[in-house]
Amino acid sequence: MKKLLRGAAVVVLGVSMSAGVAAAQTGSINTTGPGSNNTLSDNTNTNLTVRNHNNMRVNNDSNQFAGSGSANVSGNTSAGGAASGASSNNSSTSTSATVHNSGSTASALNAVVAASNGHNDSASIHLTGPNSNNQINSTMNTNVTVENNNNVDVSNDVTQTATSGNANVSGNTLGGSATSGNVSNTSSTSTSLSISN
Repeated sequence: MKKLLRGAAVVVLGVSMSAGVAAAQTGSINTTGPGSNNTLSDNTNTNLTVRNHNNMRVNNDSNQFAGSGSANVSGNTSAGGAASGASSNNSSTSTSATVHNSGSTASALNAVVAASNGHNDSASIHLTGPNSNNQINSTMNTNVTVENNNNVDVSNDVTQTATSGNANVSGNTLGGSATSGNVSNTSSTSTSLSISN
């Protein structure tokens, strides 16, 4: 019996993350001149991409043959019986594969949450001049992309042949019985695949 389990858990995890500075950003607009325009801006961009590629291939190939020889009793005055032996096949295959990507994805997402929680801005405006335009702008963008590709291929091929030989009693004055042996085939295949993204 040939059993091939190829790529039971081929996991390619790609995580790329770019984030702004997680530390607190502080700034202030103060003591501005009359009629002046003053702007304080803080932009933070966080990009997270998680790619899980799972390729699983299971190929179970079993070829079996069993045969018993012939039994012949002939040309005797007094002959006993002829019996051919039993022939049987027995095959059992079990394959199990498990892939979990949830842990890596959760870890990456937790990193984004930590970066977001660490973004604590503090800004202030005071002592501005008359008719001045003073603005504080804080922008935070978070983009998360999760890509899961699961390719599963299972092939189970079982071929069994069992033959019982001939039993012949002939050409005897006194002949016994002729009995051909039993023939049986047994095959059991179990395949279990589990992927969690």
